[in-house]
Amino acid sequence: MPRFYVSTPLKIGDLLPLPDQVAHHVQVLRLAVGTVITLFNGEGGEYIATIVSIEKKRASAEIKSFSPREAELPYAITLAQALPESSKLDWIIEKSVELGVAGIQPLASQRCVVRLNSERAEKKQAHWQAVVVAAAEQSGRNRLPHLAPLSSYQDWIVQQDLHKRILLSPRGEQSLSDWARHQPPQALALLIGPEGGFSEAEENIACAQGALMLSMGPRILRTETAGLAALAALNAIWGEM
Repeated sequence: MPRFYVSTPLKIGDLLPLPDQVAHHVQVLRLAVGTVITLFNGEGGEYIATIVSIEKKRASAEIKSFSPREAELPYAITLAQALPESSKLDWIIEKSVELGVAGIQPLASQRCVVRLNSERAEKKQAHWQAVVVAAAEQSGRNRLPHLAPLSSYQDWIVQQDLHKRILLSPRGEQSLSDWARHQPPQALALLIGPEGGFSEAEENIACAQGALMLSMGPRILRTETAGLAALAALNAIWGEM
């Protein structure tokens, strides 16, 4: 059943004009009047609807029923990812959403090759948000992970919150998997460096701010692999229920 995100209130019985991008998607998929679709607005649960009209650039649907189904992890994981080269962050965001991440924090760190000014960062933010939405639609999630604005590593690392921070580094003396086996499921942030990793100074700052330095084992993973492997490992060890 096709799934679409709409950023509007939903209610059983409503006749809903679908947003332009959803109407376009309906036409690209060549859906017909009478097709049953799923709608969600990120507030929890999902709505079953039927397409009642399709015009040249418009479409509408009637909302028939509501399901409280959720597909969220019982612990909130934030992926704090330093900017990688090229379009790698698109792939990282897509796959981390599929794996259940609750938040994504792009970071500009010392060894990042990519540098974004405010205008480019704003455009990238909109693009990355679209990636989040598409991944949530595809993976069956009814809540959108929070995509935070790009932040400098120095500014973000000194912020105080209640979540444990884990910095993944080859310098870590204990592996993430070994640590997780002896810990209850909990909310945390995973810090992933860019190509070349965080600098030693950045790692030291993180540890001084209370971050726990762990490794992913004896092999050094690429930046686009490390965070996803960590998410998968935590899901396997802590479970999803």
